[in-house]
Amino acid sequence: MPNSSTNSYGPSTYALLFLMPIFMSSNIIIAKPALTHTEPWTLAFFRWGLAALILLPFTYRELKACLPLIRENLKLLSFMAFLGMWICGAIVYLALKETSATNGTLIYSAAPALILALEWLFRGRTVALREFVGILLAIAGVSVIVTKGSLGNLLGLQFNSGDLLFALCTLSWAIYSVLIKKSQLQGMSTVPLFATIAIFGTIMLAPFAIAEMAITKSVPNTGEVWTSIAGVVLIASLASFLTYQFSIRAVGPFVAGMFMYLMTPYGVAMAVLFLGERLQTFHYLGFVPIMAGLMLATLPANTLRRRVSA
Repeated sequence: MPNSSTNSYGPSTYALLFLMPIFMSSNIIIAKPALTHTEPWTLAFFRWGLAALILLPFTYRELKACLPLIRENLKLLSFMAFLGMWICGAIVYLALKETSATNGTLIYSAAPALILALEWLFRGRTVALREFVGILLAIAGVSVIVTKGSLGNLLGLQFNSGDLLFALCTLSWAIYSVLIKKSQLQGMSTVPLFATIAIFGTIMLAPFAIAEMAITKSVPNTGEVWTSIAGVVLIASLASFLTYQFSIRAVGPFVAGMFMYLMTPYGVAMAVLFLGERLQTFHYLGFVPIMAGLMLATLPANTLRRRVSA
């Protein structure tokens, strides 16, 4: 399989890649009010159930035409829904109840490296040295931000059950990212494919959400919570997953995964804008190697050579 990093991507593709992590990193900030009143599986169920309902009118005809393909790949699509909506949906919220966002962000930073390893193992993808160097630079930048530039903070991190759950989510996300490019799914366009996975994910989440609401008596019942859920549905679900799947189909899972490193500086920026936090020196120090790593690992090799020569 050819190395996807040698392909040339247009400005619109890079614009999509830079927008995608903004939508993805918005999840925790938008969902914060809902998480204080709603349990993990309940929030995940409403998140993907409402997303599926919104997509259905726009994709009904194509979904109907793709029913033979869906039946043929029922196990694969169900597995992807389990990875993307059940584990990377409810389990992420469950993990956040047990550990810090700092630990979760640091663990999630392993996703692009896992995506690259999976592509190398199962697809024979050629891996360039500059891609490894780019990953290391990006991880270093993320580490600087989440540890506030302090080695003591990094060494002082303590891992618990929530961290193990985040590790599971990271692996699940990497597998999901690689499976999206499976040849048997290329007969479906991006939006109907996403709608199908969202529907399957909602079905899987439903019994757990119903049991959770029955046991905890915590049903979303305020305008603030429903406004938060609406934000999670429209931005952190529809916008983020659609742009991510478009990105994977355009540039491949490794390049799309590399841009997930931007979730950390984007998350910090949103915290400054919406939560009143202050931008500090370590934020800039972390952002520089993240951007350098992204450019090194994802820009076409001929573009890099021209810039070095210039």
